Amino acid sequence: MNAKDLIVRDYLSNIIFITGGTKSGKSEFAEYLAKEVKNLSYVALSENNIDDNEWQEKINFHRERRPKNWKLIETTDLLNTLSKEYGPLLIDSIGGFVMESIGKEHNEWSTKMHSLISLLMKRESLTFIVGEQVGWSLVSEYKIGNTYIERIGELQKRITKISKDNWLAINGRAIKLDEISLEIPT
Repeated sequence: MNAKDLIVRDYLSNIIFITGGTKSGKSEFAEYLAKEVKNLSYVALSENNIDDNEWQEKINFHRERRPKNWKLIETTDLLNTLSKEYGPLLIDSIGGFVMESIGKEHNEWSTKMHSLISLLMKRESLTFIVGEQVGWSLVSEYKIGNTYIERIGELQKRITKISKDNWLAINGRAIKLDEISLEIPT
């Protein structure tokens, strides 16, 4: 089976959402699915922190693994990027969008989240989104950690609802959630 066989083309949107825990293989799987897409832009939602050697090593590892013909956009402003970029995108990872707004009050965060969902729903080009699964273990003892967990959980439920394909990466395996799951009624 190749990457084209894994993507179904006729659903709500052109969004392929891949989520998973740390070191689950989610970014590698998203890159695998996107590898044959022409004119892809890779949106790295992270600040390039030169003072953090471990983070810089991770960024360098991701850079080396990606195809050289992909356009790289390193930003923390996803809303602005989505309003300017019309071609195919791979966004890695949505947690950067949450962190960029972590200090905002609930109403301001909610407005930003709704703006993001609206921009994603308007996109006509194929869009791969990588997201982090958190909260499967201990609850954070810090308010900022709990805010992050709650916000990313809420955002990712909304992305899942508008995505044509939803994948879970776990232990180096990918599971197509749409084929083995039911949406929880709200």
